[in-house]
Amino acid sequence: MEKDSRQTAFAAVHQLIGWKRYKEALAEAEQLLRQEPEDPDAFALMAHICSLMNEYEKALHWAKEALLREPQHELAWYVRVCVYYETDNEKALEETLREAMRVDPYEAHYYFLQANRLNKKAKYKESRGLLLQALELRPENPLYLAALSYTEALLGNMAESARVDAVAAGYDAENAYVLLYLAWAAGQRGDYKLKEVYMKNAVRLSPDNRQLQDEFLEALQQRQKLFRIFLWPTRLVRRMKRWQIILAWMFAWILFRPLVLLFIVLYVLANWVTKGIVHVQVFGWRRRGS
Repeated sequence: MEKDSRQTAFAAVHQLIGWKRYKEALAEAEQLLRQEPEDPDAFALMAHICSLMNEYEKALHWAKEALLREPQHELAWYVRVCVYYETDNEKALEETLREAMRVDPYEAHYYFLQANRLNKKAKYKESRGLLLQALELRPENPLYLAALSYTEALLGNMAESARVDAVAAGYDAENAYVLLYLAWAAGQRGDYKLKEVYMKNAVRLSPDNRQLQDEFLEALQQRQKLFRIFLWPTRLVRRMKRWQIILAWMFAWILFRPLVLLFIVLYVLANWVTKGIVHVQVFGWRRRGS
């Protein structure tokens, strides 16, 4: 009976986490730990909640306590991976990922996080391979599908990107981060209207998220015709290999230096002008709604 009661208490904490009532969840987890001071599950649960609250030092502390009591604890390793990823600690992340994947090779999120790292390094083919591995484990995960749509667009596979976009949106169009990846994918495909729609809905779902706010403003800016004129060459550059970009830049600088300088000046000017227009539009809309 006592065991059943404790399982019910753990389930209640997970429910609070699902509702994003993290302070209440942490209080309940602390109560579980007071009842069983050596329970690694309670330590790991506290670590998980702290990581969701962006209290990363506390999360690492509680994860360490869990691992001291159970070195193979999957949730504790998961928390450590997520914390090092969020804090951009590359060295610690690489070491922790290796051990975490040994402990739990079927955790799809590890493949997703590695894919994100590779996208930042422009290693899009390797990233796609990892996302496909994640989707083998979680075929209907909308976040992984949205990331795959974005990666396909980065690879220039626009039709496949749009197809995966539709699949991801069909599974879950009410998740802010799914919408963020779909917005990035739409932007890569040059569909700035769709990107704006995705980002508008993402901000609606998570209005206090600064990253989403900034991405929404950028999406509005990209809808401006003046700014899109200067975006066209960047879309072409993304499809070129690094050596092609270097040679093209050297060629243009030698033969068309005045035009290159003029383009840079006009790009900067267009960027600030359209950004100003967007801010006026947004702030004006807020005044009308107040």
